[in-house]
Amino acid sequence: MLYSELAAMFDRMESTSSRLEMATIMSEFFKNTDPSSLKNVIYMIQGKLHPDFFPDKLGMAEKLVFRSIVFTTRENEREAEKLWIKEGDLGTLAEILIGKKKQRALFSDPLTFDRVLRTLLQIENTDGKSSQDKKMQMLSDLLHDSGPVEARYLCRTVTGKMRTGAASMTVIDALAEAFADKEARGDIERAFNITCDLGLVAEVLSSVGMDAVRNIKVAVGNPIKVMLAERLPSIGGVIEKMKGKCAFEYKYDGIRIQAHIKRDGIKLYSRRLEDLTENFSDIGRSLLKHFKGEEAIIEGECVSVDPEGRMLAFQTVTHRRRKHGLEDALEKYPVKIFMFDILFIDGTDMTNESYLIRRKRLSEAFDISDNVQLSAMKIVGSETDAEAFFDKALEDGCEGIMAKSVAEDSLYRAGSRGFVWIKYKKDYRTDLTDTFDLVVVGAFYGMGKRTGRYGALLMAAYNHDTGMYETTCKLGTGFDDVFLENMPALLDPYKKEQRPKNVTAKMMPDVWFDPAVVLEVAGAEISTSPIHTAAFGKIKTDTGLGIRFPRFTGRVRDDKTSEESTTVHEIMEMYDIQ
Repeated sequence: MLYSELAAMFDRMESTSSRLEMATIMSEFFKNTDPSSLKNVIYMIQGKLHPDFFPDKLGMAEKLVFRSIVFTTRENEREAEKLWIKEGDLGTLAEILIGKKKQRALFSDPLTFDRVLRTLLQIENTDGKSSQDKKMQMLSDLLHDSGPVEARYLCRTVTGKMRTGAASMTVIDALAEAFADKEARGDIERAFNITCDLGLVAEVLSSVGMDAVRNIKVAVGNPIKVMLAERLPSIGGVIEKMKGKCAFEYKYDGIRIQAHIKRDGIKLYSRRLEDLTENFSDIGRSLLKHFKGEEAIIEGECVSVDPEGRMLAFQTVTHRRRKHGLEDALEKYPVKIFMFDILFIDGTDMTNESYLIRRKRLSEAFDISDNVQLSAMKIVGSETDAEAFFDKALEDGCEGIMAKSVAEDSLYRAGSRGFVWIKYKKDYRTDLTDTFDLVVVGAFYGMGKRTGRYGALLMAAYNHDTGMYETTCKLGTGFDDVFLENMPALLDPYKKEQRPKNVTAKMMPDVWFDPAVVLEVAGAEISTSPIHTAAFGKIKTDTGLGIRFPRFTGRVRDDKTSEESTTVHEIMEMYDIQ
């Protein structure tokens, strides 16, 4: 396969704003792709060479890519930089300059997909002395033999900014359309949720078929998308929803960890699939030491504690996420893990078992130690008992409780949200609504003290059904001076010249951003709004749902991807409850 064929597909995808049309474009391409190449095609569609949890990342610095473009085209560096600033995209810069080069009819060989893949893997694995020059030369060799459109996507691939708008759910739609039917979409999504490897699922589907996809199993080493909780505004409502009886667990204010344990080693993943094994190496050693089996996948919350063992706030444990000075952080910020679920053990997939069975198996699988413990849990059958447990959780330093169904159908639903789990936090007693984890999709320039910087942000919720981000508030309150100063560094890597294809909005910000950065937002209430697009037309004709009096809590949710943000469905449910 020629790389130009893949680049042409990317170009067609970028030219449409229709998610359905984008899926069809990919579907047509998938049908004509050899199964042996499809896995890598799927990764490359998303600007990657591997699944998200793979430790190596391509990620060439933009300055290095710029140097590669200038070196290849022999363009004047100052003029090229002006053009880069004007276009705002290295891919477009490469397309323009390579187009000028090709007019001079320089010799080149056609680029094959295999050659591109092989070279990009070499770039990824090159380090040490002179590595930057070697990477630049390898990319330059590809650019020399590329056409303008190929150059556009080569540069976007190495920087991880594809700009095609192809989210995972759209790729899943395309796979169903290419190799199965709409009814099979749920099974394809489940296979992705229990492997976090869309390339693997695509390879199995295209080469073996849907029966094989349905037989994909949970496996140690393949992270599982975490199960999520719904929310309700009162303890009484929680008990009623759970039919009068459920398990209450402490909701710890830490970092959620998924541990993949084998006798010869352990991997710790965040909910964003980051490898945190080194960041919590002491927890990893303790889990291995106190595990009684051969292999397992468990979930727990890593919480920072003081010398007396009292739990500290979330901001303390985040010091463990640093890359530099990690040894000092491990010593300075001790942590405990509170295990709350087991998803796999010694060949048995536990996700298909009910909560109480999983809880019992988890308690049997480990010896409890000072820093490896089970989450506090109690079966409650009355509002009085529930209130007492909730108050004790707050007293012990937790942010609330998790209520979990004890019914026979209380399975672990990877990547899904439902009333099998319900969270209730202390905020609910003072606000009409919970905090929201919303995605930044735009910014407005400030006035007064905020002149010359971003003064307010356009925030959106995720629509899981459509893969779109729908606006729900304009956020301008709660920013301190430090956050305002750091906002460009946080947001500008995702800046777009035009509204991203996966964003629906009526408001027009001064700057658009690809949906990536998630902020925690509090609000007074949810109301119908003619200027926001969340749940537009679902509650009332020609209106959406907006959050009134939103304010930033000060917490950047870098532990969540944009697809794990508060959903439009959640906001609709909260509006109904309110």
